[in-house]
Amino acid sequence: MVIRDCKKGGCMTFQLRLPNIPELPEAADASDTEGCIQCQMGSKLVLFITGHCHWMCDYCPLSENRREIDFMYANERRVEIGDWGAVIEEARAMNATGAGITGGDPVMARERVLEGCRILKTEFGDGFHLHMYTSIPFKAEWAAEFAEAGLDEIRFHFLDLKAEKYRETIAACTAAGMLTGVEIPTEPDKADELFELLETLRGMDVQFLNLNELEITVGNHDNMVVRGFNLSDEITAGAAGSAELSVRMRDRVIAAQIGAPDPEDGEVREAYPYHLKFCTSTYKDSGQLRRRFLRRGENTISPHEILTEDGTLVFGSIDCDSDDATDWIEEIHEQTGLPRRFMY
Repeated sequence: MVIRDCKKGGCMTFQLRLPNIPELPEAADASDTEGCIQCQMGSKLVLFITGHCHWMCDYCPLSENRREIDFMYANERRVEIGDWGAVIEEARAMNATGAGITGGDPVMARERVLEGCRILKTEFGDGFHLHMYTSIPFKAEWAAEFAEAGLDEIRFHFLDLKAEKYRETIAACTAAGMLTGVEIPTEPDKADELFELLETLRGMDVQFLNLNELEITVGNHDNMVVRGFNLSDEITAGAAGSAELSVRMRDRVIAAQIGAPDPEDGEVREAYPYHLKFCTSTYKDSGQLRRRFLRRGENTISPHEILTEDGTLVFGSIDCDSDDATDWIEEIHEQTGLPRRFMY
């Protein structure tokens, strides 16, 4: 951009950097759920519906300022309970294509979830994809209520990896038309139970199994130390051994899918009737979260800001009294030619 100062007879130039969002480094798997695909794109609003939960998992990653407190967040923005206007505003700010409803456990605030689903579908249309996480084997009749409100996909977190108590609820969710699956962290000391779960899920109405690398956070650090878990390296939150176990499970499912011998025991297994996806701690941070920040930044950036590759916004700031602000703007404009509209 070239600025010409006609009054002084000279000219000056300066470069204005515009947002430059790199291409996605990888595509989603062909069999990934719509919720996963949109999450990888960074286009899912994260709707934290309540901090209440009926269980105290020792690996719960929530920080103390969210755990067991009843309030809502739309992405990183705290909103008052029932302030759906603020939720919609945040969704528009990032040009969201859907929302992931999380907590706590959202079913602890069931009526709020139903209300939110209806409002978001009304505001953005039926194509606005909604998925929800829960660890509660709720009443079978509630499945139809969630589906009618607009919930497209539901992910069950099996407490203590016990699947049987979820069977009826899962069947009801599938029958109601929701894409239904399981999402759990891969606990490194539960290899036998997790491999057994692969077989148990053959007899359940699930369409997918998502494995998340177990994360060590401020909220669960002490509990993870008690269990003997350490970080896998110095730059991720992943627990050592979690990713390796996840890959072993994924390789078993892939081998069965193509009719190949299992990499561990050489057995040729019948194909599993569901899709398995493994999501690493690094990918959640540098992939999903970063892309969501980039998406929001691209949609809301002001002329005086620069969007970095990490999705953060950089801008200059001068600390001054409000009475002096106009003088500062004029001086900067005169000295640099920077348009006044870039300053406020």
